[in-house]
Amino acid sequence: MNIEQNRNYDWMKLLLNEVNHRLEKIKLGGGKKSITKQKEKNKLTARERIDYLIDAENSFIEIGAFAGYEMYDEYGGCPAGGTVAGIGYISGRQCVIVANDQTVKAGAWFPITGKKNLRMQEIAMENNLPIIYLVDSAGVFLPMQDEIFPDKEHFGRIFRNNAQMSAKGITQIAAVLGACVAGGAYLPIMSDETIMAEDNGSIFLAGPYLVKAAIGEDIDAETLGGANTHNSISGIADYQFKTEQECLDKIKSIIGKLAQSKTAGFNRIEPVAPSKDIDNIYNIMHVNNAKPYDVADLIECIADANSFEQFKEDYGKTIVCGYARVDGWAVGIVANQRLIVKTKKGEMQMGGVIYNDSADKAARFILNCNQKKIPLVFLQDVTGFMVGSRSEHAGIIKDGAKLVNAVANSVVPKITIITGNSYGAGNYAMCGKAYDPRFIYAWPSAKIAVMGGDQAAKTLLQIQVSGKNVTEVEQKELLEKIKSKYDKQTTPYYAAARLWVDNIIDPADTRKLISEGIAAANNNEDIKEFKVGVFQV
Repeated sequence: MNIEQNRNYDWMKLLLNEVNHRLEKIKLGGGKKSITKQKEKNKLTARERIDYLIDAENSFIEIGAFAGYEMYDEYGGCPAGGTVAGIGYISGRQCVIVANDQTVKAGAWFPITGKKNLRMQEIAMENNLPIIYLVDSAGVFLPMQDEIFPDKEHFGRIFRNNAQMSAKGITQIAAVLGACVAGGAYLPIMSDETIMAEDNGSIFLAGPYLVKAAIGEDIDAETLGGANTHNSISGIADYQFKTEQECLDKIKSIIGKLAQSKTAGFNRIEPVAPSKDIDNIYNIMHVNNAKPYDVADLIECIADANSFEQFKEDYGKTIVCGYARVDGWAVGIVANQRLIVKTKKGEMQMGGVIYNDSADKAARFILNCNQKKIPLVFLQDVTGFMVGSRSEHAGIIKDGAKLVNAVANSVVPKITIITGNSYGAGNYAMCGKAYDPRFIYAWPSAKIAVMGGDQAAKTLLQIQVSGKNVTEVEQKELLEKIKSKYDKQTTPYYAAARLWVDNIIDPADTRKLISEGIAAANNNEDIKEFKVGVFQV
């Protein structure tokens, strides 16, 4: 590596170290004291339950680890949204796993908890994957009940999804390993099979205190809704075991007997290692994403060696399109290309700007991939569409709309990796969260916003000082204040906290995550007919 590559490498590694440092704190859930209390009740933590359940530790891909990050400080926080979730292999079968973290406010549901659980159900439904619920929750977090209870994307939607998945034949198994209270009691009962742990597992619409307040009846939790009650009296549960491990073993046994689902038939051959060592992926992007780089170098780190074939290589150069294989899977890659463009005033950096010809090329390539049933991979590093009279007169809005139309109506699985900038309508055109990617991940270097921090701060400053007598010093202070707030909102942590992305990932894991994403999507044979509707040509 040369000096600049070393600098780039160190910068990306520092960013990744910061991600891992924050993750270690998140993985403590409600903290060491709460974990100790969990152990005193002879209970495993949410992460220990998942580790026991899956075939191997490296088979679990966590989703939403940063959910709720720095969002609920007034309530003491909500690490990982109070739920540990992801995709892992159980008895050789890819499954979605959702585990309440009882160490975080007794597993109570914050607004982001609901959003995260709905995202996991969405993944199960889109990819026809079995879903496992490891239940240990006190129900809705009452101080925020108005933001989690009644709306379409709130708590109740989970039970609607239970019913929908059941109708579609998607396996759902619930293990009640702790409390399962109030509305949450419907989730295990709307699953296909319910397993309960003796002593700790309980299911009831109202706990002993509320029963006493409501009807004056004195009763303990075990008699009211424990494992013995629901297995021998109500018939609500299907199995009971003395230990959590036995409950989890039963899940493994059930999953091991499932019939194989029909696949979508996405093409895969024997994988070939990339032509570039994966360690090279850290030195491609420049510090602070300040300079252009060749996205082909990045592709060579994740695609099978000699598999990448560019489409319209000499046309629309600010988007690179081409067919490739990733871990043996056939994919279509759509990637922003940063360039140095010569103008009348000299050279100018184009930070992944989408021009008319680039939009036109990418739209056509996406149509081709849908025609051939080839999954799409989007590599985002985009500052938006080109502006100015030349682009406007050439119909940039028309060509941009064509690209957005193709992305929105695409029926093949889409997997999005945000490597650098993700600004404005470029986020949409390159398959941001609003365009239903099956999975969407961010590198530690990602920035997501309507525009860059400098441009946004200057625009907002002009609005705020317009018509006012403000000194140059005051303008500078105001500019820094605006920029500081805006820059915080563009970080990958801010995006991941709100589930705009599924997780912040190690760039070296990009290849693996794309492969596992396509493997998940391949479980669903139902691919709709591709139609693009009306657009201007």
